[in-house]
Amino acid sequence: MELNRRTVIAGTAAAGLAATTLGTGSAQAGTGSTGRKPVKELFGTLADGTKVYRWSLENGGTRLKVLSYGGIVQTLELPDRRGRYANVVAGFDDIADYVAKSPYFGALIGRYGNRIGKGQFTLDGTSYQLSVNDGDNSLHGGAKGFDKHVWDVEPFTRGSDVGLHLHYTSVDGEMGYPGTLRTTVTYTLTRHGDWRIDYAATTDKATVVNLTSHVYWNLAGEGSGTIEDHELTIAASRYTPTDSGLIPTGELAEVAGTPFDFRHAKPVGRDIRAGHEQQVRAKGYDHNWVLDKGITAGPEHIATLRDPRSGRTLKIATDQPGLQFYSGNFLDGTLTGTGGRTYRQGDALCLETQHFPDSPNHAGFPSTVLRPGQTYRTSTLHTFGV
Repeated sequence: MELNRRTVIAGTAAAGLAATTLGTGSAQAGTGSTGRKPVKELFGTLADGTKVYRWSLENGGTRLKVLSYGGIVQTLELPDRRGRYANVVAGFDDIADYVAKSPYFGALIGRYGNRIGKGQFTLDGTSYQLSVNDGDNSLHGGAKGFDKHVWDVEPFTRGSDVGLHLHYTSVDGEMGYPGTLRTTVTYTLTRHGDWRIDYAATTDKATVVNLTSHVYWNLAGEGSGTIEDHELTIAASRYTPTDSGLIPTGELAEVAGTPFDFRHAKPVGRDIRAGHEQQVRAKGYDHNWVLDKGITAGPEHIATLRDPRSGRTLKIATDQPGLQFYSGNFLDGTLTGTGGRTYRQGDALCLETQHFPDSPNHAGFPSTVLRPGQTYRTSTLHTFGV
């Protein structure tokens, strides 16, 4: 039975067992009261002397640490069914590792999340060549996407919510994309401990945009081992098969009768070695699910992830038409995380709300074109439970 998370947190705090608040030693956030003002500290310095800051937020029993570099979620701490806290996202302890070898841990992704085939697309009769950084393809915005820039960060408190406004301006031609894109991403922690992401962008020239968050989840705790026993549900009857370069073929294939059917909760590892051609090609799951709800006016529930050991659950709601589920296939034991443990294949997974990969090259996919005078807006809500 899923317990009320706030009841668990409040009960733990009353027993004197709640872990201390970031930098304060107080368990106030566990009561569901108004969160404290975000706290800023120096995290590191880039090679060119640019300072990178870390912001610490807490509200409703959720603790979040965010870097100005890449808008990276470095840690996200949640209580289990007994009120014991753990960081449930993969990440590094120092900026040098994020710069040199991060596989997009916790980062904001842009201008275009996921892959664009051969790094090329045509818009309004003009062909564009993007930065190619994944074989013949462009991945997550190219060699220096939004994840590799320092964002301007503005903290806020609004009623019982706390959060950060993150701002970045991508100039015309950056990584090959047309138009100057002005982007604001807002991270909000609500009084109930939910984490909301609101994306907004405008352009001065027609362009394509597909922003997302690349958090690697392990609800049992970062570095604790495999996520194959996590139970996953995705409200999608179809997915987009890919070619040998992991670029969608254009087909919207039925999940019924395949390992890609997550319409009812099942362990991630149940069918991961089923030998399906698509899984062999991707070394597991690394595909876009076509959400049954389509594009909606506001966030609607589309996925649930649950760790049976800790009882922690993650429910995701979005207005986007797709969800990229990546099962951590390329983690190879060479990366050491915040807890001092190495990440091996399948030790974390990603659930990226977004438009479909390679949409600019598929007329049948929902459009990702943004034009002057329009505002790109999308929201994703993460609700945590035990």
